[in-house]
Amino acid sequence: MINFLKGIIVGIGGIAPGLSGSVLLVILGLYQKAINAIGTLFKDLKNNVKFLFPLVLGFGVGVIIFSKIVDFLLGNYEMYTRYAFLGLVLGTIPLFYKEVKKEGFKKKYYIYIVVAAIIGLSVFFFNKNLFPAVTNPNIFQSVLLGVAVAGSSIVPGVDSAVILSSLGLYELYVSSIADFNLSILIPAGFGLVIGALVISFIINKLIKRFYTATFSIIFGLFLSIIPNVLNGSCTLGFNANSVISIIICILGFGVSYFLGDIKGNSEKIKQLFQKVKKIENSNKEDLQTISKD
Repeated sequence: MINFLKGIIVGIGGIAPGLSGSVLLVILGLYQKAINAIGTLFKDLKNNVKFLFPLVLGFGVGVIIFSKIVDFLLGNYEMYTRYAFLGLVLGTIPLFYKEVKKEGFKKKYYIYIVVAAIIGLSVFFFNKNLFPAVTNPNIFQSVLLGVAVAGSSIVPGVDSAVILSSLGLYELYVSSIADFNLSILIPAGFGLVIGALVISFIINKLIKRFYTATFSIIFGLFLSIIPNVLNGSCTLGFNANSVISIIICILGFGVSYFLGDIKGNSEKIKQLFQKVKKIENSNKEDLQTISKD
């Protein structure tokens, strides 16, 4: 049940612009487990399926639910919604950086991060729409949709929305899920499974052999997608909408940062309450002493 609920959260990243589902897997402490389970699926089929089934099921539920919600929010409150996503993305940076440095970090890896970020900006920012939007896809395009979703979902820092937009498939992705169009979803599901197995196998090997280098490159790609969260409708000015947008962004950052280390932050809050309680008890004792005197 816990993995199912976490899968729903990851599903938000699968549909929201700028919020990668794989980054949310990192935040929830499930990324390496999920990649290893998919990459070695048939080596320990029973345990891998036992771990992946509730996670994938939750992901599917999250995508189906939030595709409609995100579509409505972007259609009616685009500026507020995009600043909320920006805050959520920025809040993941500290944990992601900590993950990069987990198994040793040298100064040379900063070069990996910078180069990956520059390449990512070149691809995502300057070539955001490489192909025209696909409205009536053939079988190959539907399968490609699934492969693209798999790749962008598995590699942290690669935004599904940006990749799909570059291929002209984002509107098709959202509409086919919202309308539950099986003629598109079935071949896309086939592409998703094949893409997930192949890409997870490759990523799993890279992480095991070149952990810090791999995560440094992924972190650089992640940083490069941040500017793509906002668009021309998100220009700030001296008005109420801008103030509300900034407040929403800060709230999004707080939520994301808290979830990044929910156990540690919960413990800190608990300790803070305990200190406050001790101070209150101490003040009560002092008042009682004074009243007796």
